[in-house]
Amino acid sequence: MAEEHTETSDKATELLKFITCGSVDDGKSTLLGRLLYESQQLFDDQLATLQSDSQRVGTQGSDLDFALLVDGLEAEREQGITIDVAYRYFATSARRFIVADTPGHEQYTRNMVTGASSADLAVLLVDARKGLLTQTRRHSYLVSLLGISQVVLAVNKMDLVNYSEQVFERIVAEYLPFAKRLGINSVHAVPISALRGDNVTQPSEALGWFHGSTLLGILETVPTDQRGLQDAPVRMPVQWVNRPSQDFRGYAGTVVAGAVRPGDSIRVLPSARTATVARIVTADGDLDQASVGQAVTLTLAEEIDISRGDLLCAANDPAEVADQFEATVVWMADEPLLASRPYLAKIGTRTVGVQISAIKHRINVNTLEHLAAKQLELNDIASVNLSFDQPVAFDPYKVNRDTGGLILIDRQSQQTIGAGMLNFALRRAHNIHRQALDVDKALRAKLKNQHGCVLWFTGLSGAGKSTIANAVEKQLAALGHHTYLLDGDNVRHGLNRDLGFTDADRVENIRRIGEVAKLMVDAGLIVLTAFISPFRAERALARGLVEAGEFVEIHVDTPLKLAEERDPKGLYRKARRGELRNFTGIDSPYEAPEQPELRIDTTQCDVEEAAERVIAALRERGALAS
Repeated sequence: MAEEHTETSDKATELLKFITCGSVDDGKSTLLGRLLYESQQLFDDQLATLQSDSQRVGTQGSDLDFALLVDGLEAEREQGITIDVAYRYFATSARRFIVADTPGHEQYTRNMVTGASSADLAVLLVDARKGLLTQTRRHSYLVSLLGISQVVLAVNKMDLVNYSEQVFERIVAEYLPFAKRLGINSVHAVPISALRGDNVTQPSEALGWFHGSTLLGILETVPTDQRGLQDAPVRMPVQWVNRPSQDFRGYAGTVVAGAVRPGDSIRVLPSARTATVARIVTADGDLDQASVGQAVTLTLAEEIDISRGDLLCAANDPAEVADQFEATVVWMADEPLLASRPYLAKIGTRTVGVQISAIKHRINVNTLEHLAAKQLELNDIASVNLSFDQPVAFDPYKVNRDTGGLILIDRQSQQTIGAGMLNFALRRAHNIHRQALDVDKALRAKLKNQHGCVLWFTGLSGAGKSTIANAVEKQLAALGHHTYLLDGDNVRHGLNRDLGFTDADRVENIRRIGEVAKLMVDAGLIVLTAFISPFRAERALARGLVEAGEFVEIHVDTPLKLAEERDPKGLYRKARRGELRNFTGIDSPYEAPEQPELRIDTTQCDVEEAAERVIAALRERGALAS
């Protein structure tokens, strides 16, 4: 009996994290409210509030409207839908639960991804009257992408189809092959009525033909460690270097795989240095072992350089390190994802620069068909190649979600704009290495008696960028300096002749120019670039390619009206007539520099005066050696 009691107690301490998902108005919030109510998780004041709210804004007449327990936003209650992700905790004698109620509307797919990112299981609701819908398939696909291998197919509103066994069996028969194609091999199908309580926590006489477990019975018995993380090699991302005094240095983080003990040998990635664990420190004292989910501080026997974002791994079974990957991306922003545009990526506790180097294909979630795409729109899912600006330690997402998952962040707004799952490192990430050269940038600059740099002229078409840049180069040549002018039109006759003027092509245009300019600076040249370069993100990318102090952004500031009056190539007139689309200043935006090194107001100075200001700025920066 003692052994049985221990086993039951251990089971009761287990935590299952699950989400509810499905299409709009499939009854997710009502189901969660019913679970909380029937598992007796409501306090008296919560029940009183529910009764009051049900009478005031409920949709069930004199009955309790259980959806109000989790639809917390005013907009949700007014519309009768879920918008935000609502997290709730409840427990039974068998197990503890954290459930995320995720929205069904397509425009809130990002919220659904947020809720699913840490879940062990998904309860996918289907309205028995409607069957499988587009959003049902979308959520199933997202569930599979996010590494959730267990799905409960809850066919809801059975009371509205007279508890028909045929309706239930038809929906299950349609769903199982689709789930199998997605790699979801553990599907538990259950007919329910969340509103009436049928088969939610107790068997229902109306569903007497169904002989499986109730929904709660399934949730209480499914395995909680499907990914086997307890037995995996240890992984712990470093969250913080803990140094309260000269006598203590520890590395704080949460163990995301395996177990670590004092005396274990660990490898620090990406540096690949090894060390031995000395202590496992917590606020309640030292531990003999730390396992998955525990937040601890490790001290090491050896002093080595470790920073936030590093990954502590089992020395004999470390993670991989690479900087180029194939990944699956879920795009969550209103603005499209553009290949080559610079973003930020956060993987574990490490934040790095990232570019989508290629969109391999977009995925139709209904048919799983692969579709060609040059950019991704809101809620699109795609297979991409991406490139980080530095090596990172990782495991494939299917092995470990914490070390293989990432979020994409906009560099300007710092908003989360996408989620990604690393599938594998590209072979070139391991096979291509930088060649050490004896003649370096410093020597090349010394031979030319100057310091290489980029003069990046930006402004509207017709502002005078090329004219001023040409005048500056003439003066530099007269002074004996080595230069090269990259002009927007000239470059499009060769290197960039394959690019048009869509936002995606403009991004790639500037990426290529930035890379060329970087090579020219490495050669010791003063390189001048004259491009509209309308987007701040791409100008920031070009700046980031060279060292601090080597990039001089020059805003050739000309009012649109004046630029149109000049219109030396007749482009504004064509754009106004609709003959030239995606023209900057007319139907495509220009994002003016916020803090350029130099601003030239062409209404206040002529070309020669502007060129003199640029030369003076170069002298002040020490780029022109005497």
